[in-house]
Amino acid sequence: MLKRILSKGGLYGALTFFIVFSAAPFYVMLITMFKRSHDLFNPNNNPFLLNEPLTLEHLDLLFNQTLYTKFLLNTFLVGIAVVAITVVLAVPAAFSLARMAGRWGENLGIGLFLTYLIPPTLLFIPLTRVVSTLGLQNSLWSLILVYPTFTVPFCTWLLMSFFKSVPREIEEQALIDGCSRLGAFYRILLPISVPGIVTVIVFAFTLVAHEYIYALAFIQDSMKKTIGIGMTTELVRGDVFYWGALMGGALIASVPVAILYTIFLDRIISGLAIGTAKR
Repeated sequence: MLKRILSKGGLYGALTFFIVFSAAPFYVMLITMFKRSHDLFNPNNNPFLLNEPLTLEHLDLLFNQTLYTKFLLNTFLVGIAVVAITVVLAVPAAFSLARMAGRWGENLGIGLFLTYLIPPTLLFIPLTRVVSTLGLQNSLWSLILVYPTFTVPFCTWLLMSFFKSVPREIEEQALIDGCSRLGAFYRILLPISVPGIVTVIVFAFTLVAHEYIYALAFIQDSMKKTIGIGMTTELVRGDVFYWGALMGGALIASVPVAILYTIFLDRIISGLAIGTAKR
């Protein structure tokens, strides 16, 4: 009995630690957003408490003295476009590679994933030349063109494992029933693949929202900046860091992503679980 209690106590203790550890950044962002500047920069004050009455000056700076809402809108537009391109390219590519006979499909899938692992710091220089040649410099279209270079490989590799877990017999039965191979794919396999596709959509949008190097290299106009570079370039002026506005902007921008993960949590877990079942 004592052993069981200690075991459960250890489990709940570890769980509590990880919950507090994960929630701590959000708490710091929330409390910093409402702290007065004097409270923030006074070394004698507790950084984890409101030592002075709260203020809305940082939110006023964020929404009324920067283009924060425009940054959010730009990020959303680019994310939606890149997700659409990624799904259109990754789904048929992953299915083709998953169904390819022998080790060719597996090797091609691994090679495709390796392209995702190449650091953006090595690629943004040649990609800058490509973007400049196409006349897309300082345009959101440059990001829509470049971002699929890392979302498509990653999402294709992720979906490959999912399609491998779908029995071939389902596809063969649809062919026997009179469907073409394309018809079997759209009528049978795509509905089954919804959890995997939802997982890809969420991951692709998150990758786009977090990207920094390409956006910094290709966008100079403040009206066209995404949230990643918009906040850091507009709220860090010389050696002055507007911590309250930075933390508030980061917290507000993270809320939609958190809601997205919460809404589709079951499907994401289902997609990842099925996709890793036959790795």
